[in-house]
Amino acid sequence: MQKQKTFIHFRLDIPSLFRRGILCWLTAVTVEYFLLPGKLRNLASLAGLAQMSLPRLAGIACSAFLLLSLLPAFADTARAERWGIVGVLGILAFASLRASFTWPFCVACTLVVLYSLVYAVFGWNGHPEPAFRPKAHAKKYHWITAALAAAFFLFVSAWTVGRVYTFSTPTYDSGIFSQMFYYMRSTGLPMTTLERDGLLSHFDVHVSPIYYLLLPFYALAPFPATLQVLQAAVITSAVIPLWKIGKLHGFSGAENMLLCASLLLYPAYSGGTGYDIHENCFLAPLLLWLFYGIDSEKPIVTAFSAVLTLMVKEDAAVYVAVIALWLVVKTALRFQERDVRNLLTGIAMLAFSLAWFILVTGYLSTNGDGVMTYRYQNFQYDGSSSLITVIKSVLLCPVKAVYECVDQEKLGFMAITLLPLLGIPMLTRRFERYILLIPYLLVNLMPDYRYQHDIFFQYTFGSTALLVYLTVVNLKELKTQWHRLTILAAAAVVCSVCFARVIAPTAMTYPIQAVHSFRSYQTIRDTLAEIPENASVTASTFCTTFLSQRNTLYDLRYCSPEHLLESEYVVIQIPAESDYKRFSSNEADDGLSRLIALLRENGYHIKSMILNDLVIYQKANP
Repeated sequence: MQKQKTFIHFRLDIPSLFRRGILCWLTAVTVEYFLLPGKLRNLASLAGLAQMSLPRLAGIACSAFLLLSLLPAFADTARAERWGIVGVLGILAFASLRASFTWPFCVACTLVVLYSLVYAVFGWNGHPEPAFRPKAHAKKYHWITAALAAAFFLFVSAWTVGRVYTFSTPTYDSGIFSQMFYYMRSTGLPMTTLERDGLLSHFDVHVSPIYYLLLPFYALAPFPATLQVLQAAVITSAVIPLWKIGKLHGFSGAENMLLCASLLLYPAYSGGTGYDIHENCFLAPLLLWLFYGIDSEKPIVTAFSAVLTLMVKEDAAVYVAVIALWLVVKTALRFQERDVRNLLTGIAMLAFSLAWFILVTGYLSTNGDGVMTYRYQNFQYDGSSSLITVIKSVLLCPVKAVYECVDQEKLGFMAITLLPLLGIPMLTRRFERYILLIPYLLVNLMPDYRYQHDIFFQYTFGSTALLVYLTVVNLKELKTQWHRLTILAAAAVVCSVCFARVIAPTAMTYPIQAVHSFRSYQTIRDTLAEIPENASVTASTFCTTFLSQRNTLYDLRYCSPEHLLESEYVVIQIPAESDYKRFSSNEADDGLSRLIALLRENGYHIKSMILNDLVIYQKANP
């Protein structure tokens, strides 16, 4: 009798590789974490991360991967591997909770383990995604959506223009961009003296050529308020690609109307304009156009949207790279011959976005201000101030990322960004879609920089687009239109309530105040208008936007003594004590008297003043 041979079977199907890779990585992470002494396992500290070894982790993970892959052919390990992920995550979560217990962290760890349990029991949804079945829409839904968009545009315009006319727009960033557009209109270059206390290109701080799209409109009405209106127009335009995405995915006219209403009323969307014009406003419409180009398989729309997104800012490459990674993974997991174009598109987008990121960050490091990595100091365990260290930190200890994401001050942000969408972006068994949550975690939740998890700042625009897109594709999985319509109606109602309670009261303060105190603000404007347009000025931070249409302008709070005393005019807002606090000699001194003494010693005299509000000093002619 011939002896039967036993062959080693090396399974190479893509889902198995992903599943096994995740299991082996988590196993290596758990081993690495347990190798730490007990006192170094505290996730609030970076000391433990500094003691971990990435080469050792990679060695453990690769060894485990090779061992599992070389099991005999008859050993079907798929189910065991899924349960292995649950077990390893449970052990890692338990150990990290013992070392760094907080209730938010406990809830987060529980949710992560529960998600892995769902995966273990039900598996991954590997079925091809439903075919696109666009539906014809009744015209009335188009008109209702257009009316909602127009109302939203007017609301945001009134809010942000009201900030300009109540002198509520500070140097960072309204004053900077107002002066930058003044230079762009007159010289074609994005120069400013406000941003770093000296004449330089804004592109030495952030590479944002997307601003040139607004220049023709600004040239027609060269006023700071114009930029606020243009920002309102940009973010309102996001309803166009969102409507197209919904239609492509088979949403009815009523569903699309509710979807667009949810976006416009989503508090973190309109709230992102609360600190005035910023290049990030382009992210939401451009990313939605990018999704539409991918889903409709229109290469020109995809390429154009991706390139324009990269023009927004150096870190916009993160969004394009993440979307490209998602496209590659989801295509590879269900690969068929007709998917070759999508796979190549994803690979090209990923390569181009990474190359662009390396190029622009290299430029900023050598010729500009460098990348603002200080916002991730809670992950930079080696003192390198490098984004690579942040990636290494997550690879070495993913529970550290979870711990930082549920920091106490971020819980409110998570609630106001996830609950209005009813948590729909999180509800799917197509687990590759969770890749699209990376920017939400990386940009908004992981940093310690508090403005990045504040809905009234511009860091919400990109993550909003991804969360809304996930809402669309996850809802598409529902079998009945009635369920989808009900959920969208509920989301629109929740968004409306949050908008009415959180956004509207803050927003309407400014236009109401501008109307009620018009004469007072007009007096300030008339007084500031006495300063010649060609004069150099140093001013309090809330006056720089109004005074931005000039070549030389410095912020009183940040400028050097040399630039202060070189200025022909100095504008001081008396109530703005923080602007001149640096001139104080002790805590009891607000610094105003010493600043005035300094100005008088150097030949300045009062030109104009508004009692207890504003004083303008003019330097005597030599």
